[in-house]
Amino acid sequence: MLKKIFLLVAANLFLLAQVKSDSLKEKDYDITRYGAKSNSEVLNTKAIQKTIDAAADAGGGKVIVPEGTFLTGSVILKSNVELHIQKGGTLLGSTKVEDYTRLKRRMALILADHQENISITGEGVIDGQGRELALYIDSLFYVGKLEPRLYNRSRKRPNEGARPEIIEMVKCKNIQIKGVTIKDGACWLQTYDRCEDLVMDSIRVESDAYWNNDGIDVSDCKNVRITNSYVNSADDGICLKSHTEGCWNDNIHIENCTVRSSANAVKFGTVSRGGFKNVVIKNIRVFDTFRSAIAIESVDGGCLENVLVDGINATNTGNAILVRLGHRNKGDVGTLRNVTLKNIKVEVPFDRPDKNYELRGPDLSVLHNPIPSSITGIPGHCVENVTLENIEIIFPGRGNKGMAIIPLDRLDDVPEQETAYPEFSMFGELPAWGFYVRHVKGLKMKNVSVKAMAKDFRPAFVFDDVNGLNLQDIDVQGGENMPHIILKDVKVEYLSVDKKLLQQ
Repeated sequence: MLKKIFLLVAANLFLLAQVKSDSLKEKDYDITRYGAKSNSEVLNTKAIQKTIDAAADAGGGKVIVPEGTFLTGSVILKSNVELHIQKGGTLLGSTKVEDYTRLKRRMALILADHQENISITGEGVIDGQGRELALYIDSLFYVGKLEPRLYNRSRKRPNEGARPEIIEMVKCKNIQIKGVTIKDGACWLQTYDRCEDLVMDSIRVESDAYWNNDGIDVSDCKNVRITNSYVNSADDGICLKSHTEGCWNDNIHIENCTVRSSANAVKFGTVSRGGFKNVVIKNIRVFDTFRSAIAIESVDGGCLENVLVDGINATNTGNAILVRLGHRNKGDVGTLRNVTLKNIKVEVPFDRPDKNYELRGPDLSVLHNPIPSSITGIPGHCVENVTLENIEIIFPGRGNKGMAIIPLDRLDDVPEQETAYPEFSMFGELPAWGFYVRHVKGLKMKNVSVKAMAKDFRPAFVFDDVNGLNLQDIDVQGGENMPHIILKDVKVEYLSVDKKLLQQ
């Protein structure tokens, strides 16, 4: 009797396991089973969307893009669905803008709005064919099929809103982007707006296809991790934005990433309406980047606070550090406070570091000497509580008076540029070659070393309107034999520097 019971239980367990196994198999949804065709000119949008819908209707599942190339327009990702692109598989974006749609914001190849538990994974590729798509949109303007308001005549290209992104997710929760390669966008490659619990790991971004090719844009999101990824983009690499008043990026962690950019490597802003809180950035490698290795900006009324940047190694990069509080908007001035930057090493070249990009960022319109790092607020509104520790920056030197000059007795000639677009070059010529600091309250610089590889007539540091300056272990190499620390309207908290460096 016991033997019969044992056999019956074993049989039932086997059947349950078989049912479970079959159920798991049914959770995989291959797009070719729903009509998708590889390596053809057939548009697979309907077949891929049908596959996603089937998985979503069943309560969730994995939509598989197998080996092959599948042409598609916009598809909408839904809750509990994983879009898995296998090694050797490619989702190829259409080059016809008519094949794209938008949900509430911008057009994109992959869209999601108010969805939960969604993923894009695998070792395959999402290729936006951005240059071909953008040029097609451009051609529509000249035949009268693109509204003039969507075209920028001065820059001779379609506006950003007229060009689809590759990924756009809005107000989604529990997102994972892992392993995939995302390449060649017509605009920003991917935007995550007002999302929560976003994990991006081990992805590769490659896009020198067209203008505004931001690698990763995170706007007003909470609980974000971006790790172990490679970004090569013709615009900002990893960019935190804040488009919505009353919203902000909160609890953001970026670590172990490599960035190459024809703009800024890691950037806060430029759009900064709500703000940025509790951000940690660690162990970032930067190379061949035109603008700043790290740019921290609040210029649209937002609040930026509690930021830690620990570990940046940048070579062939146009600027090391930019910290800027500005006032582009017509409302209240924002805030920028409680920022720590440490363990940073940057090598700044004399020539353009992004010269090998096909689409390089616009060069500066005025003559200037090599531009220093800067920390600046505006009159009546200071950047507050900034710490720089263990910083080493190697500059090219070669500043000369025949190129441009702001004498030390005319420091007030440096323009405030309160409403200007924030950028390391925004002030034009600056009177220092290492650091220019103005309108700051509470600044500690400890173990900061700057080196000029050739002569430069300017001092290494200029501090103007700084309340609570703490300098310890400041090392200056190169430049010229002169006082290298200039203080104007400065209240000193603590100074421990070689007196030969100092002029008050």
